Amino acid sequence: MFQIILAFLVLIGGIALIIYSSIKAVKHSAILAAALGVSPLIIGVSLVSIGTDISEIFNSLISVALGHGDIDVGDSVGSDLTQLTLIFGILPLVSGMFYIHRKDIIVLGACEVLSLVLIFTIVEKGYITRLDAILMVGCLGIYIWLIYNANKESILHRVEMIEKIETPKSKKFHLLIAAMGFVGVTLASFMIVESVIFISNYINIHEYIVSFFVVALGTSLPELAVDINALRLGHHQIAIGDIVGSCIVDSTLSIGIGHVVFNQNPNYITAAFAVPTVLYTLMASFIVFITIAIRRKIDKKAGILFISLYFTSYIFLFTFWI
Repeated sequence: MFQIILAFLVLIGGIALIIYSSIKAVKHSAILAAALGVSPLIIGVSLVSIGTDISEIFNSLISVALGHGDIDVGDSVGSDLTQLTLIFGILPLVSGMFYIHRKDIIVLGACEVLSLVLIFTIVEKGYITRLDAILMVGCLGIYIWLIYNANKESILHRVEMIEKIETPKSKKFHLLIAAMGFVGVTLASFMIVESVIFISNYINIHEYIVSFFVVALGTSLPELAVDINALRLGHHQIAIGDIVGSCIVDSTLSIGIGHVVFNQNPNYITAAFAVPTVLYTLMASFIVFITIAIRRKIDKKAGILFISLYFTSYIFLFTFWI
């Protein structure tokens, strides 16, 4: 009993550490990059599309390195569903109604749907090869180009926000804090993966399920914090670009990077769990994007619908598996 309690504490501690460390790593990396004269385009795109997904990216690296591809796919696909439904749904309830340009959501939604279709065709086989992973990571370049052209305004706003930050500390200070942040993310990822392995074995629940429902919820919290802050500052397009952009990164880089770096042979995935979760996430994505494109706004009614889609996944998926 003590061991399982300790494992849950390690999991909770790992999630808390990865949230705190990822925020510090992204913030101080951005400040340092701006101070060093890095292109605002590069800073903006990386923050909008990749910054808040550092936790999923490192989880991919650690889980695949340890030979647990199910944790990688479960966390990334679960983060997709959590962000598109639960996080999207909470925003109007907390920050009020906001409007969205139809063109933006169509472009972003199309990229997300295509990335999920690609995942489905790969996990349906029951394994991921290095070539599959390279294809997933490579597709991100195309998606980032489309994201940038569809969301130039939100990216420029994000860059302006960074440039307004005063940097009284030296470049070495920001380098040190950013490095410590990435070390913290790495340590936290290891804690999360090891605790998930132990918990799933102890309570006899597959590690894919634990990753999809529990770990994904924790690693999606940075998006919630960033997007609530963006909405309160009136930057609605930042919130949209961050949520959908993060989902696209989850469906490409977050899943693929670990297999690109560490996968010498096909890394087997439990298709019986992966396929229904990807299909449900794909269905939920269609509903979310069609709803937003038609109404061109997200209000409390849409928020309740999206949150309902998230909790319905528990009923649907557990019924399917049983």
